[in-house]
Amino acid sequence: MTNESSAPKTRKQKAKHELRELLLIFFYLAFFFCALVTYSMLLLNEYHVKYLNYAFALINALAITKVVMIGEYVHVGKRGETKPLVLSAIWKAFIFTLLVFAFHVVEEVIKRLIHGAAMAEASRNIRFDELAGRCIVVFCVFIPFFAFREFRRVMGEDEFKTLVFGKGEPNHPTIPSKS
Repeated sequence: MTNESSAPKTRKQKAKHELRELLLIFFYLAFFFCALVTYSMLLLNEYHVKYLNYAFALINALAITKVVMIGEYVHVGKRGETKPLVLSAIWKAFIFTLLVFAFHVVEEVIKRLIHGAAMAEASRNIRFDELAGRCIVVFCVFIPFFAFREFRRVMGEDEFKTLVFGKGEPNHPTIPSKS
């Protein structure tokens, strides 16, 4: 995901880089999933239903973070990188959403098997409408996520940090303002 000049050199640097990536992805996803839980809590409160499940949102964010990191490690969605950035971001959001969907299906089957269901029954009782609803949310969250990651890939990590966080000087000439 980074350009060659800023790629980690040692195991310690690589571990630090991977931890930083994990935390960045996790906090991004956790922010949105916790916002969704808050919305659900406020909505259900109107009907006097108590709903508070931030732990599920955080666990889900961590699980999807690992799915994203594994997907990036095996180069899922690389074919779309030759397209314009917006198409590349949407393509990756779509492909990674399918990956998350597959992960959730496997997770649901395993949960049911652990609780004593037979394989046929475990796969038959999955609520695909609920999984599809979750995946729509994940897809919408992934579009800006992968857009930023595509900008970072094309610009290089240092230039991206400079433009987004304002540290250092950008490597491009400034565009004169219209006066």
